[in-house]
Amino acid sequence: MSSEPKVITLGCRLNAYESDVMAGHARDAGIEDAVFINTCAVTNEAVRQSRHAARKARRENPNAKIIVTGCAAQINPAEFADMPEVDLVIGNEEKMHAASFDPAALFGGAKIKVNDIMSVRETAPQLISGGNRAKEKSQSRTRAFLQVQNGCDHRCTFCIIPYGRGGARSVPAGEVVAHVKSLVQQGYGEVVLTGVDLSSWGQDLPGTPPLGDLVRRVLKLVPDLKRLRLSSIDPAEIDDALFEALTANPRMTPYLHLSLQAGDDMILKRMKRRHSRDDAIELCRKLKAARPEFTFGADMIAGFPTEDEAMFEHSRAIISEIGIPWLHVFPYSAREGTPAAKMPPVEGTIIKSRAKILRAEGEAVREAHILGRIGQMDEALFEGTGLGRLPDFTLVSVDNPPAAGSFAKVELTGYESGNAKGRVV
Repeated sequence: MSSEPKVITLGCRLNAYESDVMAGHARDAGIEDAVFINTCAVTNEAVRQSRHAARKARRENPNAKIIVTGCAAQINPAEFADMPEVDLVIGNEEKMHAASFDPAALFGGAKIKVNDIMSVRETAPQLISGGNRAKEKSQSRTRAFLQVQNGCDHRCTFCIIPYGRGGARSVPAGEVVAHVKSLVQQGYGEVVLTGVDLSSWGQDLPGTPPLGDLVRRVLKLVPDLKRLRLSSIDPAEIDDALFEALTANPRMTPYLHLSLQAGDDMILKRMKRRHSRDDAIELCRKLKAARPEFTFGADMIAGFPTEDEAMFEHSRAIISEIGIPWLHVFPYSAREGTPAAKMPPVEGTIIKSRAKILRAEGEAVREAHILGRIGQMDEALFEGTGLGRLPDFTLVSVDNPPAAGSFAKVELTGYESGNAKGRVV
């Protein structure tokens, strides 16, 4: 008995978006009895998990075709092609095009179908419609993720991702607006603009428009959109246009997830980041001064090569200095082919210990943030999990939650297990 294609996603939200596009292409092409594994390469552990996912998919689907794609497959396709569990490896560019999913083309010919990602100069817009929607797992017509940018022209010393994604390229503003309109018509209450290096959007387009112009255009031309949110942003690339867009329109959520990585200037320099510790603190101070309800998330790496105790303390301290309730901590993992892999490493047990300390610091800031909001009223967008998402990214649980996709006013009443508690009013 045949079955619809499955897609297994590892890694970032951009991968989740692309998995949804892939699933739609596969269904439209009539592909059956196939499992697509959309891999991640951000750490060695992510690559290991990607290989494990392929082996598990074969055990659970003995008669299906196992197709591996994503960043890990793009960077080292032979590693996956050599696995006996894998039938086919396709590249990050190929996975996004409907023509790639023609069964005769997909399953005929070579086992590896991966082109040079550095030769790609455009990002084709992907229309989300009908059953082919970009959404978070367990959500229904709530938050949609829309890819507006791909690739990266920077070369941070720890990062392998540009070799999996290629150079920076943008979806034109008109196409983005059309997609957002389509998502709103489908019933989504919030759209999240996402990309590999989102703040570089527009630099490859005629006139090099800034990301702030795109944000203003979406908000102006799609008046029925209730909320617009941005995914991860480089602190060095928030110019005046984007700052004004973030602070001037209440439909723009008062939240930014910063690609911070560290809070020590020497480590930031060795990472080849383009912001300093003071730059990040000042940016967040200005955002909160202009819009006091602003909150922040951040990515941080624990145990980057050469990090000593004083450097680590600077990174720990910046979490509370800025106030970062939504923290993603990555224990440093050397990636072959990156400059950081040649730097003097920090001992593995120390890396794990520092990651644990950073996470605890973030959890303390989150608890303080939510406790400080008790008694306040705000509007929640309820998800399929039964939790409501506030504009500042706080999740709130209530008794008898409204249907997924509904907005409701809530009063915050408490804190429990990392989330707020509240009641619908």
